[in-house]
Amino acid sequence: MLLSDIAKQAFVSSSTVSRAINQPNIVAAGSLARIRAVMESHSYVPAPASQRRGPKSRQPRLRRLGVWFVGAKAGNPSLNWFQERIADAQTENPRLQIEVHMLFSNSPEELPRALAEKRLDGVIIQGMEPPSAVLKSLKDLPCIWFMTRRTNLFPGDYVEPNNEENGQMAANYLADRGHRTVAVITTEPGYSANSQRIQAFADQTIRRGLTCHRILGENSSKVSYLEIAPFNQEIARLVQRLGEQSPRPTGLYLPSDHFAGALFRTLRLNGFHFSADFEVILGNHNPVIYNNLEFNPACIDINLSTLVRKVIDHLVWRIENPDSPGRLALSVSPTLRRPSNQS
Repeated sequence: MLLSDIAKQAFVSSSTVSRAINQPNIVAAGSLARIRAVMESHSYVPAPASQRRGPKSRQPRLRRLGVWFVGAKAGNPSLNWFQERIADAQTENPRLQIEVHMLFSNSPEELPRALAEKRLDGVIIQGMEPPSAVLKSLKDLPCIWFMTRRTNLFPGDYVEPNNEENGQMAANYLADRGHRTVAVITTEPGYSANSQRIQAFADQTIRRGLTCHRILGENSSKVSYLEIAPFNQEIARLVQRLGEQSPRPTGLYLPSDHFAGALFRTLRLNGFHFSADFEVILGNHNPVIYNNLEFNPACIDINLSTLVRKVIDHLVWRIENPDSPGRLALSVSPTLRRPSNQS
């Protein structure tokens, strides 16, 4: 009996019959049932796997992946939403055979035991950059940098949000809303994502003919994660500087949202009104923060779920292709989220 005969009676294509024989796990349940019913009615028995043509069924090998939060303690509430996206990615694709381990170290010099004992197939590095002496011990382990303070001095591929597009999108949004004087305001301007977004925002405001003020806090070289906590004294200084600008900005861009709640409270206590005095756009969308703000401004979603899927897929690819040359850089474009009262 020919495969074409089975296909005709099962109302599928010949290629679907071939997949049902060789790779049944990727065939729709209904089609697979019809094909097997036809084969059984004709007592059709496929040739042994070694004698068949075409692709053979192959279950992917289980990959043990680590996500190393460098410079972060286990239980850090600022990382909850990130860890949830990792867990989602692990369960969303049942064909992706992975086992994800969350690893934490209080400092970049501290190497988690699972990495030191080489119990993993690859690692995603998130947070601060480990020193070169630590990285040398990982030289045979595929590593992917993920939204971290990595530089070109460190080897390995990386996956990150497109921070340049983020700043440009914010500038265009405020310009299109009619603002002529704007400001970028943030704590931790030296944090890698912040610095890239700040510069892109400033450059785009020049191209759009806007007046742009930079109202920036102090840099801290030891910051590995942007903590969700009020920075009262620093935020008070930023609000004071905002009030001193002339002409006063009517459009504000916060490249990160970790301090948005504290900033909005301080603005209100200093007599500013959200709709009358300024319009805000955030450079991030963390639901934990956003849903608890005094008002819901426009924001730029970095699409964390997509980023997490990309970095896991890419690490698996790198594990399976360790000798592929070149350092690969993958970025994910952000998405503008308008307030619910805007069309």
